[in-house]
Amino acid sequence: MGEEQHSRKRSRQHFEAEETRHISLLKSPRCETAKWYFSKEEIERFSPSRKDGIDLAKESFLRSSYCTFLQRLGMKLHVSQVIIGCAMVMCHRFYMRQSHAKNNWQTIATSSLFLACKAEDEPCQLSSVVVASYEIIYEWDPSASIRIHQTEYYHEFKEFILAGERLLLDTSAFQLLDVELPYKPLAAALNSVNAWPDLATASWNFVHDWLRTTLCLQYKPHVIATATVHLASTFQNGKVGSRRDWWLDFGVTTKLLKEVIQEMCMLIEADRRRTMPPPPPPRREVAWAIPAPLKPPVHMSRGYPFHSYPLQSYRQPGIW
Repeated sequence: MGEEQHSRKRSRQHFEAEETRHISLLKSPRCETAKWYFSKEEIERFSPSRKDGIDLAKESFLRSSYCTFLQRLGMKLHVSQVIIGCAMVMCHRFYMRQSHAKNNWQTIATSSLFLACKAEDEPCQLSSVVVASYEIIYEWDPSASIRIHQTEYYHEFKEFILAGERLLLDTSAFQLLDVELPYKPLAAALNSVNAWPDLATASWNFVHDWLRTTLCLQYKPHVIATATVHLASTFQNGKVGSRRDWWLDFGVTTKLLKEVIQEMCMLIEADRRRTMPPPPPPRREVAWAIPAPLKPPVHMSRGYPFHSYPLQSYRQPGIW
């Protein structure tokens, strides 16, 4: 009984804190501009989170966190990868207008997935979204799956999700409902160049990964799709297209293609370094060399110097 009261109290404190944050958020001004593409400098140096003291590394970690959360939530709800990708882009765009310091990413991500289901005409029941999201957020608590079915907790969390949905629409001036993803341009590019199965698989996997990054904030979907096919074919040492500059048929210049591929390679290298296991600690080498003093000290009760006894007998194999 005491543990249940403590859990209810802790959850109540969480809801009160979240409610305070949402109340301040709903007073934010609406976004009146349709600009959803930014330069790399704008993303890294002038995002709203940077103004609130959140550095680039922290924001990158939060971006990765809500993308991973959306992937888990989408799989739990059995929605398509298009819905999950759409929700990721919504979150990326939202946090270019609002700060991480004032907006809980778990609430915004849940609202984004619910809104993405509506935008892509793949409706999902709000009750299912609320329960699934709550269970993932509080997966450390064994009683969470039972608590969310209680009327009090369910309605409070549902109101947070609906408030987040209103905030998403208000921040974007209802333009988040029209999200273009690289999936359709990628399918067109693969069909045009007669891609082989391995190339198609690699390209689709790359696009899934790019949606977790800020590439969708820097470049349009057809640019990302074209550069992805070219990059995947390069990794597989294959040739695509009927002519050398086939990407021009998709409205992508050679200069732009090189720029996007360079960004992609930097992301791949950064991810490789992040996931690479740390190197083993350096092996400690024990020096057994004994200096030979000019005048070795003599033990007062022995007739030989301190270091004249056989040290080799103490070097047992396997100890060092």
